[in-house]
Amino acid sequence: MAETLGPALPHDLQDKARNVLEKACKARTPIAVAESCTGGLLSALLTDIPGCSHIFERGFVTYSDQAKCDLLGVDRAIVDDCGAVSREVAIAMARGALDRAEADLALSITGFAGPPGEGDDGEEGLVHFACCSKGGSMTHLECHYGKEGRQGVRIAALNTALNLLEQEIGALA
Repeated sequence: MAETLGPALPHDLQDKARNVLEKACKARTPIAVAESCTGGLLSALLTDIPGCSHIFERGFVTYSDQAKCDLLGVDRAIVDDCGAVSREVAIAMARGALDRAEADLALSITGFAGPPGEGDDGEEGLVHFACCSKGGSMTHLECHYGKEGRQGVRIAALNTALNLLEQEIGALA
């Protein structure tokens, strides 16, 4: 069970994180993540699992558009043309994380956890995920969680992210 986030997250989510990390350890597949709307929750969850958190190589919390560009090398034109919450940016974030980490698999999350900010045309609960591997595979998911509130969307996004990681680790093994 996760030690730090334990009281805040559902037990099934913690169990799923442990399962993903155990599979990554068995497959010797280091993981990196690039998070926006989840604000580092996935990174925190993956580092809270004793005995197998070492397979988590690093996490990037890139909440602002500029952070996505500075830390992950996302082209500013992609952010401006497509929007920070888009398929294109999610893919660029995952690729940027993979290029900047000693990992074999990188997952990104970008979305609107709560109501979009002033001037944003976004849909509350819209989240894009991308997962890429050193071998070149790329998977993208677009989820519409609805108006679940920030916590509800973030929990749902964590669940989806863990499912996607598990699927991709299985494909690499």
